[in-house]
Amino acid sequence: MDSKKLTLSNGAPYFEHQDSQTVGPRGPVLLQDFILQENLAHFVRERIPERIVHAKGSGAYGTFTVTHDISQYTKAKLFSKIGNSCRMFARFSTVGGEKGSADTARDPRGFALKFYTEDGNWDLVGNNTPVFFIKDAKKFPDFIHTQKRVPKTNLKSATMMWDFWSHNPESLHQVLILMSDRGTPYGYRHMHGFGSHTFSMINAQNERVWVKFHFITKQGIKNFTDAEAVKMAGENPDFAQEDLCNAIENGDFPKWTMYIQVMTEEQAKDFRWNPFDVTKVWFHDDFPMIEVGEMELNEVPVNYFAHVEQSAFSPSSLINGISFSPDKMLQGRLFSYPDAHRYRVGVNAHQLEVNRCPFAVNNYQRDGFMADSSQYQDKPNYFPNSFDDIKPDSAYKNYEYELDSAHVANYNRNENDDDHYTQPGLLYTKSMTAEDREHLISNIVGSMKGITGPKKDEIINRQLCHFFRTNIELGMKVASQLNINIDANMMNHSK
Repeated sequence: MDSKKLTLSNGAPYFEHQDSQTVGPRGPVLLQDFILQENLAHFVRERIPERIVHAKGSGAYGTFTVTHDISQYTKAKLFSKIGNSCRMFARFSTVGGEKGSADTARDPRGFALKFYTEDGNWDLVGNNTPVFFIKDAKKFPDFIHTQKRVPKTNLKSATMMWDFWSHNPESLHQVLILMSDRGTPYGYRHMHGFGSHTFSMINAQNERVWVKFHFITKQGIKNFTDAEAVKMAGENPDFAQEDLCNAIENGDFPKWTMYIQVMTEEQAKDFRWNPFDVTKVWFHDDFPMIEVGEMELNEVPVNYFAHVEQSAFSPSSLINGISFSPDKMLQGRLFSYPDAHRYRVGVNAHQLEVNRCPFAVNNYQRDGFMADSSQYQDKPNYFPNSFDDIKPDSAYKNYEYELDSAHVANYNRNENDDDHYTQPGLLYTKSMTAEDREHLISNIVGSMKGITGPKKDEIINRQLCHFFRTNIELGMKVASQLNINIDANMMNHSK
């Protein structure tokens, strides 16, 4: 095999890669050694800002295949017939930790999917939980600040976390999941994934239904206990990354089955809770799981930075036949996610290999940092024009609908929607085994023991009231293990 010449970034071959140009063998280095300059200048720019959330992650390519017909619900070409398939990319991640943190930490897990379809890229950006901590995106920066570090000490703070949660009982459903063993999954292969939000599907007859997306692991659910997760964080902080890569490299391709739940617009009007509230689930007995297809991950990216670190997902990347809902958290993410990528990767992030639509992109966006003109070259950058052949297709017109109200206001997110306890209570009594409940209480107590400062008792008591409202046994056991004396006043507040 012929060897390749070592070259600079401009393609010019060079020889002196290891020794700088100096004045004499022990003299100062010359500024004119442009090879040294280029290598050092590039090196210190090899990183981009890490994600504010979901910084520590793993990714893989794979295939999605449609196994069941759902064309009655959506006109998306991907789902037009059984057997359709497309390439896809998945990124799993923790949420609160920095890029170098342990991927076994107690945290929700991001579950972000990119489907490269003939009608454009479709991103489904969710978590390994069907609910979230808050129901309005306006609260998101405050929430994430509590999961990060105290400005003064730069340390994580149990006080900060539980103070926020105790002030926001809407978080309770997700808190119970987080504090259970589901908060420390055994890598990424052994967890379910969820779109979490309510989305919509629109069919060929222009009829709309509301949907939720579920990805059920075919490897089976497997979690670390708290002690096991803490131990693994010290032994191998990249356990989940290693587990995913090893499985794929060994041909043990991880798979998930995709399901949807469907709710009609009439059913939504009569639903017990706000169907667009991401802190709530739809019960499977009322809205059965409908099987759709299978996702298989079978390719480790050849370069982590280029593919996983630069991957950009957004709930606004939708395709014809799949759309959004009035979910307030989702509506905020439609803006914040693409905005984050424009800041972090650049305005042309969509031109990178991992993010690029492999079929066609025809628009009038031009220039900006790292622009690649190979797709549009000298074509006009305005519309309408007399020179190109790009024409809007009426088949892709937006779905038209009437709103229920024309009154604009800052509506209280919890007005007539303040039942924060029924579903967490059912999670505790119906979904958890006795061992699950024992681990949950132990994990809660272990975390709440970290609450410190002059407001310690106030924060603990406020949170205990939420636990009592959820389930008396839960409240009593947490209080007992925290050595808190329960008085009648606290019990009354919990009713």
